Amino acid sequence: MPSFDTVSEVDLHEITNAVTQAAREISTRFDLKGTGALIEEADGEVLLKADNEFQLTQVLDVLRGKMAKRGVDAGALEPGEVESNVSEARQTVKLLQGIDTVTAKQVVKLIKQSKIKVQAAIQGEKVRVTGKKRDDLQAVMTLLREENLSVPLQFNNFRD
Repeated sequence: MPSFDTVSEVDLHEITNAVTQAAREISTRFDLKGTGALIEEADGEVLLKADNEFQLTQVLDVLRGKMAKRGVDAGALEPGEVESNVSEARQTVKLLQGIDTVTAKQVVKLIKQSKIKVQAAIQGEKVRVTGKKRDDLQAVMTLLREENLSVPLQFNNFRD
């Protein structure tokens, strides 16, 4: 029976490249040059530092732009709270990997409500969709792409 897996994964190598490019642009950009603006990646998180919150939002925008150019969905970023004091502001941005159980249940519910003749099963951090017809699976992929979920979804492991 044909099947595929619905996952939410981010290519960490592309994230590293995007962070490196963003750091290079921050060091040469006129409004951020000479300030304490800094961007670092470590352990599935990206640390942003700047002199104030406005510059911090500029650094985050630069990162999102570089991620978009590298083909990484910016929805995979989950910005944390801004910690600011007199001399600097910092923010930790988490990279979302895998589908959490709440989102997985929402995906299964959407598939069942669509009345397409497929079965959806939650398997850890992915949702496996199985059906008799390939066209039904492609209809489910289209349905999930059009839906606005909290995490970016990819489809892999397509078996015919």
